[in-house]
Amino acid sequence: MSNFPFTDHVLEHDAHAPASTYYTTGANAGRRTRAYSRVQTTMGSESYFETQRTRRASHDDKNKKHRFLIDVEETQRKILQQEDTDGDFQITINDLGPKTLALGTADSGGYKKYDIRGTYMLSNLLQELALARDYGRKHIVLDEARLNENPVDRLSRMIRYGFWEGLTRRLDADTIESVCADPKDRSKNPILRVYIPHDETEQYAYYTKVAQQRPLIHLRVIYLPEKITAEYVKSINEHPGMLALAMKRRITSDGGVEMKGEPFVVPGGRFNEMYGWDSYFAALGLLVDKRLDLVQSMVENFAYQIKHYGKILNANRSYYLARSQPPFLTDMALKVYEELPPHTPHENKEWLRRILKSAIKEYHSVWMSEPRLDKKTMLSRYHPDGLGIPPETEASHFDHIIEPFAKKYNVSIEEFDAMYNAGKVKEPELDEYFMHDRAVRESGHDTTYRFEKVCGHLATIDLNSLLYKYETDIADAIRDHLDDHLEDFEGRLQTATEWLERAKQRKSRIDKYLWNDKENLYFDYDTVKEKQTTYESVTAFWAMWAGCASMEQANQLVHYSLAKFEVIGGLISGTEASRGQISLQRPNRQWDFPFGWAPHQMMAWVGFDRYGMRDIARRLAYRWLFTITKSFVDFNGVVPEKFDVVSLSHKVHVEYGNVGTDFKYVPREGFGWMNASYQVGLSYLNTQMRRALGTCTNPDLLLERQSQLQGHSLSKEEVDRALHYRRQSEMAAHRLKREGSLDGTTHITEPVPEESGSHPFA
Repeated sequence: MSNFPFTDHVLEHDAHAPASTYYTTGANAGRRTRAYSRVQTTMGSESYFETQRTRRASHDDKNKKHRFLIDVEETQRKILQQEDTDGDFQITINDLGPKTLALGTADSGGYKKYDIRGTYMLSNLLQELALARDYGRKHIVLDEARLNENPVDRLSRMIRYGFWEGLTRRLDADTIESVCADPKDRSKNPILRVYIPHDETEQYAYYTKVAQQRPLIHLRVIYLPEKITAEYVKSINEHPGMLALAMKRRITSDGGVEMKGEPFVVPGGRFNEMYGWDSYFAALGLLVDKRLDLVQSMVENFAYQIKHYGKILNANRSYYLARSQPPFLTDMALKVYEELPPHTPHENKEWLRRILKSAIKEYHSVWMSEPRLDKKTMLSRYHPDGLGIPPETEASHFDHIIEPFAKKYNVSIEEFDAMYNAGKVKEPELDEYFMHDRAVRESGHDTTYRFEKVCGHLATIDLNSLLYKYETDIADAIRDHLDDHLEDFEGRLQTATEWLERAKQRKSRIDKYLWNDKENLYFDYDTVKEKQTTYESVTAFWAMWAGCASMEQANQLVHYSLAKFEVIGGLISGTEASRGQISLQRPNRQWDFPFGWAPHQMMAWVGFDRYGMRDIARRLAYRWLFTITKSFVDFNGVVPEKFDVVSLSHKVHVEYGNVGTDFKYVPREGFGWMNASYQVGLSYLNTQMRRALGTCTNPDLLLERQSQLQGHSLSKEEVDRALHYRRQSEMAAHRLKREGSLDGTTHITEPVPEESGSHPFA
């Protein structure tokens, strides 16, 4: 009966098209339809958006695919008023509304109604209304298929077509005002600054011209010295700014030169700078989503940083100049190389040679040089240079540490901060504390009791596994891709044989100092106390990712240690026993139990797969993706930075909160490595698991059924061990819920004596 003006274009209509297409083409191209006009002249808005639920029989056919006529602003007002009972501009399982809303169908001209029911469909409706408003749509025709879409497909689509764009940045004239702004700059009069490498005359001229052409942004363009020391970095802490990144030169149609910044992906929506290891994990997801160009640009930015700043930076802000992050460049470069166009082999090899030269420079000058290199074990540590108090933290972050020293000098905390940073007082104990604090931040694991007050002394399993991977990657590239020819920046010929020898020696040292055969696990090694630590970290499985574990060691890790870390929602960062008791004086840390992080999951999947344990990788991937999908369905599409994987919650109360959870109406970016873990994780699932994920089937239930069907069974010893660790994790989660979460946002513990005892088998 409808006179809705569908034409042939409807036959090609894609109900799941990206918002940029869906809300700008077809029925949503901006014109008002004849049917919609008719409805508006015959029905009032209160009748059109029905407030009373009617019997299903009086509604449109529930079995057909529906499209709805929607007044965007009015429907948004109504859904928030009726369903958003906690006022957070989201529709979640915590809201107490009726969880149903009637919409008029398009083919009835809005006359017949159909109920949108449940948290998931209503939250999707709220999201679609926000997206429609982004494109200036006041009235839309909306497919029901966008509201009841399989959540796996919906989230993957949102990541591919929306989240990556929301996280992409570039540093050049077009973006400098927004990208240079630094929320961590707490000076009285924040000023935009960009620091330029001493020999980058073209970039200096470029940004100077920008400053001259746009005087109202008050941009300062500053040359860095040729040699960047800890003293220099401290001297500019009061004048923070952005560090220049790589730029492309393009000849314009009129023969001029145009410069554009190489794009990069930031960790989360509130960030504007390019971070080190975050970029690697984001790149894994970007490659799944066919964004080779963007990943290659990120590699170019890393090579630029090594060339001009001596290292891949924690991030490209001036206060990070002395600090690096976990090294992943060789693996990232090889993944790009494998995807480059096959019809340009020579150009591809030259690109790989250039990037690996940078990796070799970083390997020798950063990780194999003191203070990061421990000369006795010849293993590497997170141990950046630096002086004073890290300036990027919140103003009160270290008050509990500083207070005793301020009292000693009879001054305020603020006065002592100034005295200490200026070098007017010497406190070796405080110097030691901040050295370890900077090391924790360089590790990427800020913060954890694994590293507190000791990180700079530790030869960690994660860092040395990464460097083993550097060594084997470079050897493999020379032999398999570069025709046995690679020189470093000094012109020295590199051979696969020498790099394989480096890897062989590192593996021997890892086995000697980090592997514990009695505990069936890798541990960090304290190079000062000359003994293993006792913290059980999931990064032990990085040895499998890198390929430096023997098959026997890999089997021991699986059969005796995996159960310590595997919980319903994935892998925990560390065991509860290793974390120790928490209290108001000793609050939880975000990289400890019971939290799970995307990098740890992805590294483990690759590791197990590498050793022929695809079933374990698949199982762990399902657990993690279930955690993400369940929160996505129940909490308005949220994709956060981290999870409590024991209680399956993104509502965590630890320092720094949980990035990605604070948004209105619709998530715009998710979180970089979480997005990537979803896209990568889907590649591990079989058809049955993906189907189960779409219905949010409990991992334990699904995996038990699959095991029964496939006739797989664990030994009684393995079952008992797994159940034991599972009970411990669940009991700990119940205690946290019963006693209340302990908030670590304002409490930083003072130095405390080390717990007595050492690892019995160190």
